[in-house]
Amino acid sequence: MDAVEDATGKRCNGRFQILNSYENRVYLIEFEDDSAVVGKFYRPGRWDHEALEQEHEFTAALHDAEVPVAMPLSLAAGSTIGAVDDINFALFPRIRGAAPQELSDTQVEVLGRLIARVHNVGAVFSDELAIGQVAKCRGRLDVDHYGRANLEIITPFLPDNLRESFIVTAEALFSRFEAPLAALPVHRIHGDCHLGNLVLAHQGPCFLDFDDMLIGPAVQDLWMMVPSFDDEGARQRRLLIDAYRQFRDFADGWLALVEPLRALRFLRYAAWIAKRWEDPIFKRTFSFFGDNRYWEKELIDLREQIARIDLA
Repeated sequence: MDAVEDATGKRCNGRFQILNSYENRVYLIEFEDDSAVVGKFYRPGRWDHEALEQEHEFTAALHDAEVPVAMPLSLAAGSTIGAVDDINFALFPRIRGAAPQELSDTQVEVLGRLIARVHNVGAVFSDELAIGQVAKCRGRLDVDHYGRANLEIITPFLPDNLRESFIVTAEALFSRFEAPLAALPVHRIHGDCHLGNLVLAHQGPCFLDFDDMLIGPAVQDLWMMVPSFDDEGARQRRLLIDAYRQFRDFADGWLALVEPLRALRFLRYAAWIAKRWEDPIFKRTFSFFGDNRYWEKELIDLREQIARIDLA
């Protein structure tokens, strides 16, 4: 509260609410005038100041382009990034609404057009130097960074009886799509564009939490918004892409990367837990992590992804 008061020049009234977030610490903080902000205190060591600036520059550019996003507020020091006890933080406006559990066809079409507009802003620069500068700070969605780097992180957690099979299966998976993924055009994307990072406000959908913003292909944001691989998921994904094409091109061939990207997501999720395993809340919440049955299920999931890729 001291940090928020110093950053805003307003007095808190003592009431706050802890919001759902494992990665960072996020609070709804109220002021004496009955207004409120969302304070996001970033996990130490994950992003440096330059990486956070790139995230905030992207959301500011989206806001300027009238794309509905939660944009960080300017603080008293003139920046959107504050610090307290070496922990970076940002403040965001309170956006009233609800995270959808599922989407109607109309909502899917609206979101397809909005994601295209996000990507139009994300692709404002396209030269390799500019892309490389962002990728250096924020990361790049490719097999090396999202695949092998995450495999290396989780390898020490693999049970002895599954380690070799898991690594061989992962490498077999990578070999099937490394070249096609590397050939896709890339630009700034949301990176974690699932329903939990969307709020349906009174004025319409609003994108939240660009904490995973990185350089990657457009299809990553699209499949995550409609992730199901059953017939209904495929049908809604087609609606999403048709609407997307009203504002931005999307090649049919890029859909072949949906299942490979889903497989990389499995590995990234496991590595996300592994990297934060010493955080007590992770040990309580993900108590199953490291259990032999957990890794058996992960191995089966990877093999099923290989089968889906081979059948496509």
